[in-house]
Amino acid sequence: MHAASNPGRYTRLLGALEEAKRLDAAVVAAEPLAARLMAQRKVRTIVRGDTTGIPLHTILTDGPFGAWWSAVFLDLFDDEASRRSSQRLVALGVVAAVPTALSGWATWSGKDRPLKRVGVVHAAANGAATAVYVASWRARSRGNHRAGVRLARMGAVLLLVSGFLGGHLSSGRHASRQGVVHG
Repeated sequence: MHAASNPGRYTRLLGALEEAKRLDAAVVAAEPLAARLMAQRKVRTIVRGDTTGIPLHTILTDGPFGAWWSAVFLDLFDDEASRRSSQRLVALGVVAAVPTALSGWATWSGKDRPLKRVGVVHAAANGAATAVYVASWRARSRGNHRAGVRLARMGAVLLLVSGFLGGHLSSGRHASRQGVVHG
């Protein structure tokens, strides 16, 4: 059976996001910034990955994603070295999230409207995850490691959501064009 003939829940959700016209206000608001990020030819070449074959955003996502998931792993251990290391990894992820977000917005500028709708939800999930990781770092740096761990785990859930949406964006496929009926 062809996947498009019986779409799963995830595909239906993606299709609904692609068709969610209520997201258009956010798309329109973000388009000028994204267009400015890609205005220079040299920047476009780097962001699109014309020389490497891999879009820059795809490479940069490993920074925050890897740092934050490594922190979640180290949080399984209750020794002081692991606590210090996980706090540093959380901070590293926050710092790495900035160029990753900028490259993501730049890449987003080349998508069509349905994928841009998914993209604003992806960006919102990333923004929320980053805010949660900032709160995790603050809690840890103030001596409340337990709260920092709980916050990091919440951030990890947001990363999973965002990662699935980002994977859909990078595939360039449209769930809404696979015979999915929404309504």
